[in-house]
Parts: sequence; C-alpha cells; structure tokens
Amino acid sequence: MSTAFKSSLTILFEAPFWIGLYERTDSGKYEVCKITFGSEPKDYEVYEFLLKNWHKLKFSPPIQAEVFIERKLNPKRMQREIQSQLQDKGVGTKAQQALKLQHEQCKLERKAKSQTHRRRADNTQGKFTCDYRFFFISIYDESLPRPMGKEKNRSWAG
Repeated sequence: MSTAFKSSLTILFEAPFWIGLYERTDSGKYEVCKITFGSEPKDYEVYEFLLKNWHKLKFSPPIQAEVFIERKLNPKRMQREIQSQLQDKGVGTKAQQALKLQHEQCKLERKAKSQTHRRRADNTQGKFTCDYRFFFISIYDESLPRPMGKEKNRSWAG
C-alpha cells in the first residue's frame, strides 16, 4: 500500500449556498469534509479559512479507496485533465457516500445524546405527579352558575 497523501478542495454552488468539498486520501483511506461558505468566497478567503479552521474540520469516517499508480504525464495532457476537472460540475459519488456516512454518524451521536438527556429528565421529573381530574373538577364546579352561551338574535318573527 502506498503512503501517498493527496488532497483537493472543490468549491461549488449548492443552492442557496456555496460549499467546499475538501477530499483527502492518505494510505488508501478516503475522507471528505463539507464546508459551507454562504456567499461566493474569494481565493484569499478560502485560504484564510483553511489556515484558521484546519483543526476544527470534521472529516467523514475513512472509506477504503482504490490505489492508483501515478505515472508521468505529458504536460499538455496534464493541463487538459486539469481543465476538465475545473469544468466538471457536481459532487462525486464517492464524496456523497462519505458525507452520507458522516451524516449518519452524527445522527446516531445526536440520538444517543438526546436519549441520555431524556432519561435524566425522566429521573428528575418522575417524582412529581399531577392529578388532572382534580384540576378539571375544581374548574368546573357544578355549584357555580354555568356561563350562558351567546344569545341568539330573535328580533324578526319569521
């Protein structure tokens, strides 16, 4: 297995925001991170964001990636491939799968956190009980006069 490290940042418009897909491959493991920018970012804004927030990026769980043997390319062919990558629009399916896996993992974490929160709330609130029947009876006590409904207009003798 090769120990090559490869990374790429693709910025694209996914309505209504501009997003960045940061993909990295290290030792045959593929990971992706989705960055939401909002308005269209300038090159220096992207560079500044990566420098400041590199340690905060949450990458997807690693997926086994195919190992490609890199060969030397003709410079013209390399430029053509770079131009075709720049023209390519949309998210790669591998990136979509990795983001979906990250989303599922975050959903499971959120679910576990809410379950523990709910259990704690049940333990503290379980000691207090309220009898709603007593509350209902005290409001609608029959010894008090009942309020009359809106009186109908019977002015015409029809």
